[in-house]
Amino acid sequence: MTIAQNWSRYIIIGLTALVVGFLVYNFSTIISYVVAAWIVSLIGQPIYARFRLIRIMKRHPGPAVCAALTLIFFFLVFGGVIALFVPSILKQATNLASVDYRAIATALEEPYDKIGHWLLTYDIKLPEDSLEKLLKNSLKGWFDPSQIGSFIASIVGAIGNIIVNVAAVTFITFFFLQERKLFVNFVIALIPDQYEQASRETIKDTVALLTRYFGGLVVQLSLFAVGLWLMLTILGVKNALLIALFGALMNVIPYLGPIIGAGFGIFITISSNLDIDFYTQLGPMLIKVFLVFQVMQIIDNNFLQPYIFSRSVLAHPLEIFLVILIGAQIDGIIGMILAIPVYTIIRVIAKEFLNQFKIVKQLTGRMEEEGY
Repeated sequence: MTIAQNWSRYIIIGLTALVVGFLVYNFSTIISYVVAAWIVSLIGQPIYARFRLIRIMKRHPGPAVCAALTLIFFFLVFGGVIALFVPSILKQATNLASVDYRAIATALEEPYDKIGHWLLTYDIKLPEDSLEKLLKNSLKGWFDPSQIGSFIASIVGAIGNIIVNVAAVTFITFFFLQERKLFVNFVIALIPDQYEQASRETIKDTVALLTRYFGGLVVQLSLFAVGLWLMLTILGVKNALLIALFGALMNVIPYLGPIIGAGFGIFITISSNLDIDFYTQLGPMLIKVFLVFQVMQIIDNNFLQPYIFSRSVLAHPLEIFLVILIGAQIDGIIGMILAIPVYTIIRVIAKEFLNQFKIVKQLTGRMEEEGY
């Protein structure tokens, strides 16, 4: 390939990127619907394939029926999660709203005073308010039933937008499930003819790797939830299943998620055991919950995530770690969640169109070895 051809190729790629950026900026809502529907369809493809294997009266259900059944399955799972979490969380919040703060303050007074004396050696003073008042101000405001009502009211106020968003994504997902090539043809229509074949290969590899990634994510979260549930159950912690499921859901957020999950587990444990002695029973139980999350986080960070993610997206564990940090720097928690899928797409595009660069060959070497 000559220098002129190289430059023309870069110019076309640059112009395409500008056009894509313009479309994303001006039609971000519509594009977000399409991208979200495509991701949901990728996650639903294995379920869709299972429904396609079903035989009813010696006949297989058609693509439209299987797509509809897949969406129904998603709604049932989502509804089950809501039915599991919301009543339990509201119950625990109500428990904390009616708690006897004086009794808790009395139980915690001795360790609180010891911490205060220790901090004074470093010229750090604790607030002058009583421990009982501090507990009321820090907890009761969060878990007051009136606050819960305001929170629910705010959700109800936004319900219209939620319905529109869900309906739009569901509608588009139905057709993406029913016609697997629909999204590909939609993207190809925006690509110049001379890059059509390369673009089809790029989309094919992207779909394959993202499908592997989401499959690996489901496996990772399932193993994390089962591990938490087993250890918490063995140690006699109440609401072990609720804590484990919430911890697994929060684990979607790399590195930070388990901390949020542990905080939720401690909150549920406290609100479920307000009538037991702090020193002899509640304190040791909180330590158990904390240690279980620490053990699972060590297992997840050092074994599950590096092994599953590196195999699913064919990237080095160090790459994944750095990419997640970059995602966090760009857009916080959302950036951390989207970091690996976005990086996967960028690597596939770079491998197809920029493979003459040494750094691209280095980063995409495992993809080449695996035939992507």
